[in-house]
Amino acid sequence: MPRIKKPSKIKEPVRLRMKELANGNKSLYLDIYRNGKRSYEYLKLYIIPEIDHNARRQNQATMAAANALKSKRIIQLTNGEAGIEHREKVFLLDWMETYKENQAKRGKKDGNQINVTIRILKDFAGDRVMMDQIDKTFCQNYLDYLLTEYRPKGKRVSNFTLHTYYRILNGALNAAVRADIIKSNPFTKINNSDKIRLPESKRSYMTIEEVRALIATPMKNEAVKQAYLFSCFCGLRISDIIGLRWKDVFVDRGQYRLAVSMQKTKEPIYLPLSPEALKWMPERGDKMAEDHVFDLPSPTMINLLLKPWARAAGIDKRFSFHLSRHNSFHFSLKTSSL
Repeated sequence: MPRIKKPSKIKEPVRLRMKELANGNKSLYLDIYRNGKRSYEYLKLYIIPEIDHNARRQNQATMAAANALKSKRIIQLTNGEAGIEHREKVFLLDWMETYKENQAKRGKKDGNQINVTIRILKDFAGDRVMMDQIDKTFCQNYLDYLLTEYRPKGKRVSNFTLHTYYRILNGALNAAVRADIIKSNPFTKINNSDKIRLPESKRSYMTIEEVRALIATPMKNEAVKQAYLFSCFCGLRISDIIGLRWKDVFVDRGQYRLAVSMQKTKEPIYLPLSPEALKWMPERGDKMAEDHVFDLPSPTMINLLLKPWARAAGIDKRFSFHLSRHNSFHFSLKTSSL
């Protein structure tokens, strides 16, 4: 007699689970498994030891709330697979606060700028605007408001500052797209010519005469002077020079080179060193391969030391370590020219 195949048990896409905590409570979370991927959502709901009737009643209410959230997630998953979009109703200003908190968790220092943007949005549109009401017209009107009506203390602010308030809202809307709060960022539908643009900045450059003046001017910290002039002739960033070790320096068929991974781009490069650059590299002596080439203080202290040195050399332009990379003579300037 053939065996009757039992119907297979349908697996739930979302399961409610508990995690034991050190204090004796149990944390409730959702174990979500869909399309071969597993994720977890901690509900910030807790089961407490049932030491009396009140504790049992509290746990019953907690479990009811957790199961309601579980059912909600199952409906969202089912609707998504059926092509039915479901997006939670979120106020714009509430999302801006959430965006500010998330930025802080990522180590971003734009909290004050986000606070100002929130105040501007409240003045512009009130505090009852929903995220699903943000469209191209809203974004264009926000830009127009910044350019024509926003006057803190009765004065017009610079385009640089206005661009910051545009950038903050744009970033928050991009984050909302990633969080599935909105489908797309309406700013993408606005022509770049209609957006607030940063004013063109004038870049300062080092001249040969200024380098000559720096070479002839003593400095309090000789290692910083050497590192700055080394950068003038090889173009490395301050972060790359601080991290430079003797193991990164090698000779290839008579040519000194650096093998470095750029701190900013993470791209490895093999940089040939000119005789002028080598002139400002310290002697290795008995240093080990892992030792740093330049014995330098922090980037902040480096730039503090550079300013009086530049003034003593007669240079009155805005001066920082980054300026050492703004020149056109990394390999063309000869020692005889100095």
